[in-house]
Amino acid sequence: MILQANNERGKKLAEILNRKFLNEGIHGRTDMPEDEPPVGVEKGSVEHLCFITFTVAIDYMRDAPTLWNNSRLTFSDPETKYLFFPKMLEQASFEKVVNDMQKHGLSKKPERDANIWHTLGITFARKWGGDPLNFIQSCDWDSMKILEALNNSRYYSEGTFKPDFPNLRGPKIGPLWIRMLRDNVGITQLTHLDKVPLPVDIHIARATLTTGVLKGRYIGNLEKLFPEIRVVWSESVKGLSIKGRPMIALDIDEPLWHLSKYGCSGNRDKISGLCSIYDRCEAKEFCTKGEVSIENTYIEIDT
Repeated sequence: MILQANNERGKKLAEILNRKFLNEGIHGRTDMPEDEPPVGVEKGSVEHLCFITFTVAIDYMRDAPTLWNNSRLTFSDPETKYLFFPKMLEQASFEKVVNDMQKHGLSKKPERDANIWHTLGITFARKWGGDPLNFIQSCDWDSMKILEALNNSRYYSEGTFKPDFPNLRGPKIGPLWIRMLRDNVGITQLTHLDKVPLPVDIHIARATLTTGVLKGRYIGNLEKLFPEIRVVWSESVKGLSIKGRPMIALDIDEPLWHLSKYGCSGNRDKISGLCSIYDRCEAKEFCTKGEVSIENTYIEIDT
């Protein structure tokens, strides 16, 4: 692996992308798939918090707009709405959860998704009174304590200790949940957000590599690059500001996601780096020619 980080390039890109995202948008969009609550749900309510929490926990290897739309459909259906209420979810059988999560396409991997969802419901029902906010408050609103608790909390079952927060505690999902707690649920008390690592996925990785913020040669597992991607953005945003406060790594998550999802993903040639929408891309001056080919978890880079 021979990759070089360019923090100055990252700083210039972060400044441009955030300004664009907050105004006219990136590729014409300022919205995220999770932004719209289910019909009738008040932003910041317990129901909204549960909707965000449960849905983001299964946001892996999924098309995000489809996932969040299907989650809203599931919430709006009287027969499946119980899935978002921990105390009701606790009373449901695992088999029922498996079946009901498939009704509106909420579940892509029936057994795994239902296990994540059901376990979270039981955890919040039995330990936190059915309200994830009680868990967050128990961590003193400290983002790093939240991530630590997500990773360390266990329950005893069938002769072994199992995680209370499956998948929600993951290196991508945990930080992503915290960003959504701030941006979507509107929890303003959260502290140490500057220490929360960037929630890297395939889109964040692709946008980082196609813009030359990380550049060079590499063939192998995509996830092995994630630590470097987190570091380069943590360093790149230092000294920048957004909305009258210091910019942090979490602030670049949405702009990078849009840059890849609606730009680099389907318009850039994987081998040459030539892009069909280059002339109207907000980041065209950073577009880096060369190979960035990603297939599932395998990547080849030569830029």
